[in-house]
Amino acid sequence: MRLLVLGGTRFAGRAVVEAALGRGWEVTVFHRGQQEPPAGVRSLHGDRTAPDGLAALAEGEWDAVVDTWSAAPRAVRDSARLLRGRAGRYVYVSSCSVYEWAPPAGYGEDATVVEGAEAGAEQTDYARDKRGGELAAVEEFGADHCVLVRSGLILGPYENVGRLPWWLGRIGRGGPVLAPGPRELPLQYIDVRDLAEWILGAVERELSGPYNLMSPQGHATMGELLDACVAAVGGSAELRWTDPDVILDAGIEPWTQLPVWVPPGSDLHDALHGADVSRAVTTGLRCRPVTETVADTWRWLQDIGGTAPMRPDRTEKGLDPEVEAKVLAASAEGVPGTTP
Repeated sequence: MRLLVLGGTRFAGRAVVEAALGRGWEVTVFHRGQQEPPAGVRSLHGDRTAPDGLAALAEGEWDAVVDTWSAAPRAVRDSARLLRGRAGRYVYVSSCSVYEWAPPAGYGEDATVVEGAEAGAEQTDYARDKRGGELAAVEEFGADHCVLVRSGLILGPYENVGRLPWWLGRIGRGGPVLAPGPRELPLQYIDVRDLAEWILGAVERELSGPYNLMSPQGHATMGELLDACVAAVGGSAELRWTDPDVILDAGIEPWTQLPVWVPPGSDLHDALHGADVSRAVTTGLRCRPVTETVADTWRWLQDIGGTAPMRPDRTEKGLDPEVEAKVLAASAEGVPGTTP
């Protein structure tokens, strides 16, 4: 198989490249040259946002293209238009954010989507841009030759968004850790390597259409995730499980200040951890245990010096230590709803 990855040096794109190389595929990576791609690829340089920035892609043929772009849909349209007729399938890594808010628990690929930005539009907001990217890919390649990967929460090595690395870093500092309850809160996410393997399988199977891409509901719990962090890191961290109402009353923001976590029963939890992924499962999705995802992410962090890279276009994640200490102190004084 001949694969072209637009990007391919960071997080999801890099995982796709490594998985393809592992299968013995011939891989071409088109990127800006700011980071080195994995060894063994053909590297082409260009900036999709610049005039003539796609010139390096003017020649060549591939069995499939994987595109992880998340800004102006125009970049997807221009790339797909240039590659139409020279690539067999266009895989666009989209997001479950394309569903109209708030999707019901158990929503499938037929749920209502947002009105996407036009295929040639400049950047607007994340949900409309991702939907616009989907529309652009389909417009240029046709629905029968496009795979729309509507991913959810993505974790694993190379993460540059700040979620699992923040938890590992916080637990690595040791001491009492504010653990947002309940322990049994179900989580739905995808290890970036499982995402990559499914994408390559979709290319081999010549799939098309939209797919919700995350683990089955309840693949892990908040307790299992944080227990795995403690086990991977070791040290003196002590999880202090705290009632959701106590956390919310303290003004702590779910998802951003306490990454991954959102309170049970909320629209946000249904949207992020309640998708129907049966279509992906029946087409080959396999998800590794949370312990493996966490341990491998910790190992990667240690290999790069302990600090994960951060995308400049993503919000800062994590809880201020003073706020955490204040809530933990209230817990120690016996505030109802907390677990010392």
